[in-house]
Amino acid sequence: MGAWQPLPDDLPPEVRHFVEQLRQLKDRTGLSLVALGARTAYSKSSWQRYLNATQPPPRQAVVALCRVADVGRDEAERFGVRWELAVQAWPKPVTVTGPGPGPAKPEGDAEGVGVGEGIGEEYEDDPTLPWWEAPPSRSGPPTGRLLVVAVVLAVALVLAAVIGAVVLG
Repeated sequence: MGAWQPLPDDLPPEVRHFVEQLRQLKDRTGLSLVALGARTAYSKSSWQRYLNATQPPPRQAVVALCRVADVGRDEAERFGVRWELAVQAWPKPVTVTGPGPGPAKPEGDAEGVGVGEGIGEEYEDDPTLPWWEAPPSRSGPPTGRLLVVAVVLAVALVLAAVIGAVVLG
């Protein structure tokens, strides 16, 4: 705890303030990054990127840290505001030019969205929730398959009872 690497000098003040506050909150928990990863839906390496200002954290990561740190509602709301300001000011990645015509895409997901692209006004919050908080998924209204299975089992049970009564009776 407390042995943080220095933040880059060229960070916007909103990002610097947010990351410093996030570091203090993490230190307040007394948890290592591994333990923090185990208590949230985010890995140790993700927390390293967030707390070293190499990548903005998703809003849910900040919410999870606030929950683990047992932060009150007012302070959690302030962290939400700091997050919004920091994400809007977060530095955009530099586009790397490749050997072919035009710029090469930075490493990112399979659809070619580079790491850090879309940050700011286009940044979308990561909807990842821990499994224990995820709402049950339903793709639509119940189909009635369960009702059919229940009726078939009830009929089978009645048939078994009737056959057993006839054989033993």
